[in-house]
Amino acid sequence: MESAGLVLDALGRVRDMVREALKDLSPEELLSPPKPHIAWLVWHLSRVQDANFSGLMERLQLWIADGWHARFNMPPDPKDYGSGHRHTRGQVDAFTVTDKQLLLDYLNAVFARTKSYLSTVSNADLNRVLNEPQYQPLPTLGIRLASVINCNTRHAGQIEYLRGLVKHQGWFPAAEK
Repeated sequence: MESAGLVLDALGRVRDMVREALKDLSPEELLSPPKPHIAWLVWHLSRVQDANFSGLMERLQLWIADGWHARFNMPPDPKDYGSGHRHTRGQVDAFTVTDKQLLLDYLNAVFARTKSYLSTVSNADLNRVLNEPQYQPLPTLGIRLASVINCNTRHAGQIEYLRGLVKHQGWFPAAEK
């Protein structure tokens, strides 16, 4: 397996984890405390992937280009994705999207773009230094891809944990007596 295939597999697993976690949640459960709630976490991990891969492709984020921001009733701000946990408690509370299909459709659109980009990446590309002077030392493509995997898997795990908490008051359902 080439390195890009490994990245694609990891992010595909994230998408599968999110889809499975959301499958039978009610709108109320998507927004249940604690915060950040499940709906925000799904939006955030999709936005992180969109922002990063769109940047690598030097293309406008799908959030803006395909009008996802309007479907979420949010501004078309390319920097608004809760990066680095910059969203305030008020911003998380204001996020009230309970449409599972909308959340999943955006994630799927982002994953399709990710897959398209990764089909062009070779192992040699992973050592390419990115022109991101805000970071020192400058990151490589491999470092950027590892960062996206790290962020997405961390949040997918949070989503699974919150699902257990919301549905079963803990990680696993209580044993039947």
